[in-house]
Amino acid sequence: MNLLENDGRDFATLHADFSWDIPARFNIANWTVDRHQDDVSTAIFYETYGGNERHYTFAELHRLANKWANVLLGLGVVAGDRVAIVLPQRPETAIAHLGAYKMGAVALPLAVLFGPEALEYRLRDSGAKLVITDQPHAEMIEVIKADLPSLKLIVQCDVDAPGRNFWQLLEKSSDGFKTLQTEADDPALLIYTSGTSGPPKGALLPHRALIGNLTGFEMSQNFFPQSNDVFWTPADWAWTGGLIDALLPSLVYARPIVAYHGGKFDPERALRLCEKYQVTNAFIPPTALKMIRQIRDIPETFGLKLRAIMSAGEQVGEELIAWGQEVFNVEINEMWGQTEFNYLVGNCSAIMPVRPGSMGKPYPGHHVEPIDEAGQPVAIGETGELAARITGDPVMFLGYWNNEEAKQNKICGDWLCSGDIGRRDEDGFLWFVGRKDDVISSAGFRIGPGEIEDCLLKHAAVAQVAVIGKPDEMRGEIVKAFIVPAEGVKPSAKLSREIQETVRTRLSAHEYPREVEFVTELPMTTSGKVRRVELREREIAKQSDAD
Repeated sequence: MNLLENDGRDFATLHADFSWDIPARFNIANWTVDRHQDDVSTAIFYETYGGNERHYTFAELHRLANKWANVLLGLGVVAGDRVAIVLPQRPETAIAHLGAYKMGAVALPLAVLFGPEALEYRLRDSGAKLVITDQPHAEMIEVIKADLPSLKLIVQCDVDAPGRNFWQLLEKSSDGFKTLQTEADDPALLIYTSGTSGPPKGALLPHRALIGNLTGFEMSQNFFPQSNDVFWTPADWAWTGGLIDALLPSLVYARPIVAYHGGKFDPERALRLCEKYQVTNAFIPPTALKMIRQIRDIPETFGLKLRAIMSAGEQVGEELIAWGQEVFNVEINEMWGQTEFNYLVGNCSAIMPVRPGSMGKPYPGHHVEPIDEAGQPVAIGETGELAARITGDPVMFLGYWNNEEAKQNKICGDWLCSGDIGRRDEDGFLWFVGRKDDVISSAGFRIGPGEIEDCLLKHAAVAQVAVIGKPDEMRGEIVKAFIVPAEGVKPSAKLSREIQETVRTRLSAHEYPREVEFVTELPMTTSGKVRRVELREREIAKQSDAD
């Protein structure tokens, strides 16, 4: 099944010719496993850090999802109840999602990186009725369970752990189940946005949102699927990038996905996985790409078959795109979207030139413009807030859980505002400038941190970087760069001056970082985005202490 075909039409024609056909009744499970219930090809290649391996076919996933749906009903879960899933990339994660969709529950994916306070907030705010998790997190949740009045059951999936066991429950359950014929607008997923400020908000996504992701998925993966395609991502299946940009669409197209349960990201192990399973398509966030970039002699060392890489979450930039072309012979397709309205804009190097630094163009079925405060598209070359047209787009979320005001604050007429600032060029390409609260205002100039970060990454001594505006009495703000040095590099005043000169000479004199601070790591959200707001808060606190 494909929504688009690489049939000779250019990007603009594909966009102009496309229209959505959304059925009134639609359930994610119908498209991901029910349609493939007799397919005995591999759906999931599963491997653990310790070397354990197991392959699951589509037929097995269908049968196990049916069993889990029956288990949920037997445990008193009804349609609309929230079922929390606190698991990494492992088969139980996929089964838990699919079974929940089948019986009409709302899946609540939560990252295994969350500590007790983060879990408590989300479980309490969502009113989750049941949690499926591993033994360590089950023990953590037991400690806070008294503060979670809606939480009735904790199911753990480690076989040798005490309590209600996932696999034992499945063993006793029937594998016959008829998927609930949900409305396309019925809720399927509750995903808490990581955000850069304020408490997390639960974005409620309908079943139809999966369909809305597919045009972008197909094109960002250079017309997925093709014969022998195998997908992989290091992104946690608990967040939008891992779940809706990788796991679920791979199942839709009946192509296998590699699941690796191995803890902290290891770039060399990642390349070994891609070699072993002959991965052809991947979603790799920029942070992971920068770590992989530290591995030498990749083409000579690894037998890779990658034909398409999508990257999102942070600006990809010219340096990474050039590196990807050189090392993988792949033009990395940058993509832009948010949990609330995902997979809206991006590149497709198969049929369009990739302009390094550009987000690309709105994918078929989506309409995105930089708009002004009145909700009107700005002129070509002018900056505005990137916003997506709401009407007729199935990818749009239903709202924020118990927070209608927050949704209304994002709406401007028929546009849903992103909080990202961007511009459109004369050829229709969109360019990211920065978050509304990340744009640096210095001596009358509006400066986007992404462009400076991209420039700094070209320096051999820089592994990772984040740029913020530091409050300054004379200029309003000055540019400050936080740099994680490359392996073996020793920070020094001389190196700081050299790095500053890199920006001054390669980019612009008014954009160079007047301050450089070397750090061992950058603060990140659970979805892999740099928390620039935390860096700014640190600087403000230091200035307050000094005063």
